[in-house]
Amino acid sequence: MEIEQTPLRDLLILTPKRFGDNRGFFCESWNRNTFAQHGLEFDFVQDNHSLSQKTGTLRGLHYQTPPHAQDKLVRCGRGRLFDVAVDIRKGSPTFGKWFGVELSFENGKQLLVPKGFLHGFISLEPDTEIVYKCTDFYAPDCDAAIRWDDPLIGVDWPTGNSQPILSEKDINAPHLADIDSPFVY
Repeated sequence: MEIEQTPLRDLLILTPKRFGDNRGFFCESWNRNTFAQHGLEFDFVQDNHSLSQKTGTLRGLHYQTPPHAQDKLVRCGRGRLFDVAVDIRKGSPTFGKWFGVELSFENGKQLLVPKGFLHGFISLEPDTEIVYKCTDFYAPDCDAAIRWDDPLIGVDWPTGNSQPILSEKDINAPHLADIDSPFVY
């Protein structure tokens, strides 16, 4: 497993080793022992799988508040997506900063998004699938979002000149300046 630190502390890019032959490949996308050997100990309890049928489908920026905050291990099951995490931990030197990386079926990269980060993505191809593990169960009363186009954050989404496809939840989400982050660095 290749582990790369991003400019945002605790946000990691993980690339599992693929073992290929004329049939295709095999890889372990998550292995508790391998993670623990690298000091990464997570108790994942839920797997999520989402399909975005159209290119330009944007989902985010989402988070779940305590007591049901979630660490996430995100990967692309099919297609390509631009995955984004934003640090919203009070006292963090990178509060309000974002990092983005392309995840695709081909590159096999994963993003480990810790509690205290917003998460979102935009599909770069039709029928893109995102698959991710979570350390807590979905709790509707803790479900929250920040506007995808918040100027304080300034994510450079690869939308070209097109308006992304958004849910009502994401269109109506508050700005970062309008919330009191429940996370501390």
